[in-house]
Amino acid sequence: MPANHNQSQNTEKEEIRLQAFLAHCGVASRRASEQIILNGRVCVNGNLVTELGTKVSDKDLVTVDGKCVHLEERKCYVLLNKPAGFVCSASDEKGRQVAVDLLRDSYKERLYNVGRLDMYSKGMILFTNDGDFAAKLSHPSSQIEKEYIVETSQDVSEETAKLFEKGVRVDNVFYKCLHCQVLKPRKIRIVLIEGKNREIRKMLESQNIGTRSLVRVRIGNINLDDLKPGEFRNLTEAEVKGLINLTNRRN
Repeated sequence: MPANHNQSQNTEKEEIRLQAFLAHCGVASRRASEQIILNGRVCVNGNLVTELGTKVSDKDLVTVDGKCVHLEERKCYVLLNKPAGFVCSASDEKGRQVAVDLLRDSYKERLYNVGRLDMYSKGMILFTNDGDFAAKLSHPSSQIEKEYIVETSQDVSEETAKLFEKGVRVDNVFYKCLHCQVLKPRKIRIVLIEGKNREIRKMLESQNIGTRSLVRVRIGNINLDDLKPGEFRNLTEAEVKGLINLTNRRN
């Protein structure tokens, strides 16, 4: 009896929630995986599952959109310098170029982006198959700094830069940056910790200023440096630990 009891305990330890399993398989972040389950895209052992509390182990047959998924043996953390014209999603119903496609020839793992850059923005975007890492970085409480260099179509005054640091309200949404520095009349450095949809563009538009170029050059402790558009590299172990440490300080 004791042996059987221990065996039962070991089996229980191997089982994890389905959304966590999908995240560890590199399907998507844990939060995004929850939505995939709720949307009825996941089957376990041939049965459709839409309950988030469902537990599975690596002995179960799990499929997403009819394709089998497996626990990744290797955790990947990749930095891509995204060119303009690529969207940050797993696929695009409009047929636009997807940023993760730039990585597919070099990684057999299923990678997904952590955070986003809009189609016309350029610069740093992180990809991973580590659901816990993605969840920590994506959580609003992490407040990871993201730095951008922006070229504008009109001059940006010091007063406008200060206004952005105090915050502006656009369509009942409050936007506020951590820092805004005028480098040239039509070039600014801006640091965000929230990252709302098209936040910089909307702040500038509120002051009748257009955006000619927007490049993300830093995420937390990691800089874009001399990585060219379309190029990518693995994060170092120290860089990954540094990002996690930054999120831990906030929580």
